[in-house]
Amino acid sequence: MKKKLPLMAAPPRAEEAARLAGLSLQPRLPLDDLEGAIRDGLMAFSCATGLVVLAEMMEQERTALCGPKGKHDRERFAERNGAAPGSVVLGGRRVPISRPRAVRSDGGGEVGLESYAVFSTADLLSELALEAMLAGVATRRHRLVAEPIGAELEQVANGDSKSAISRRFTQATAAKLAELTSRSLSGLDVAVMMIDGIVFATCCVVVALAILADGTKVPVGLWEGDTENTVVVTALLADLVERGLGCEKGVLFVLDGSKALGSGVQKVFGERALTQRCTLHKRRNVSGYLEKSKARLIDRQLAKAFNDPDPARGLRVARGIATQLEAQHPSAAASLREGLEEMFTVRRLGASDRLARSLSCTNAVESTISVVQRLCGRVTNWKDARMVRRWVGVGMLEAERSFRRIKGCSDMPAFTTKIRAEVARRQRATIGAAEVSDAVA
Repeated sequence: MKKKLPLMAAPPRAEEAARLAGLSLQPRLPLDDLEGAIRDGLMAFSCATGLVVLAEMMEQERTALCGPKGKHDRERFAERNGAAPGSVVLGGRRVPISRPRAVRSDGGGEVGLESYAVFSTADLLSELALEAMLAGVATRRHRLVAEPIGAELEQVANGDSKSAISRRFTQATAAKLAELTSRSLSGLDVAVMMIDGIVFATCCVVVALAILADGTKVPVGLWEGDTENTVVVTALLADLVERGLGCEKGVLFVLDGSKALGSGVQKVFGERALTQRCTLHKRRNVSGYLEKSKARLIDRQLAKAFNDPDPARGLRVARGIATQLEAQHPSAAASLREGLEEMFTVRRLGASDRLARSLSCTNAVESTISVVQRLCGRVTNWKDARMVRRWVGVGMLEAERSFRRIKGCSDMPAFTTKIRAEVARRQRATIGAAEVSDAVA
């Protein structure tokens, strides 16, 4: 037989609860009776009780500034000055209250109460709006999913309208975008930098993802424009350098296949940068020139060649495929030959098979982009490029919350050493060639 739990006695009214707790209620607070809030649930009761406690906290802070009420104090810092309308954040909404005021004794104006400032800040509302929007809650439905705060408070609360939620979401996403685009890279041990593009509502955004020497993935920025645009490429690379991207020891750039991007990397970083072209982009580009049946066959052959543990053999096979395509599909052959040697950079450096599959393509960036696309799939009206940037930025930070290190991360330290050894070798060769040239001259 189940034992019946005793029913809890109904709590006393607010005045009695305050007396038992040693608090003094402000008569201006509308919550003279908490019983209605109790019937609305624990959250509503907590909100009502919290307002009682907040009223006492503000009054105690004013007493600390002005001294006890009714007692003259010549050395007091401030004087009591009645009350003024205010509002605090409860349950994702703003609830109006009457806040006590204190002014400086020397006539220097009102003294702000720290307790009121903490509970009235709009930062929490912006965070709640952001999390709800990312979870798929439409602006007009926030009121339906908000926490219950009691019937009395519901009648006077505000700030959960569609326009208010939209404004808060805009402010929150703008702050997230600023956080992403201003991240310092000076303290990161960057071994690999992946760059790819994504298109939203005819607006192309270039996304950059850093992979550290331990395999950790870090989104580092986004730029509006196309990777084939030389101006955009130069701006994004200059921004990475300005924010502290250190390439002195060497960095591997995994690119989406853009000629302008590859040329920009070599122009900005020179011998300090190694380039790996994305094998998936190359396969897609070649398939785009072929009919479906032929495209499937060639794609399987290219996938096998690009994943060959022997990069020299894989390169020979890929060149052979280009020769086969030359007669009937010259455009496909030309697309395949363009930058072909850079398809095997990671393999030539001696990466393990698992790590090579991770770094031979921009899948790590594309998985980030897929999170962005999922979040943005509900947007039907893209107003401008700024809106696109905000959504993509917050989507990248949302993806980062679930990031894991890349597959084959245990081999990253050794591979990072190989990257930097190859860069050092190239720099020595360049210096040697320059010395020989000078001696001949």
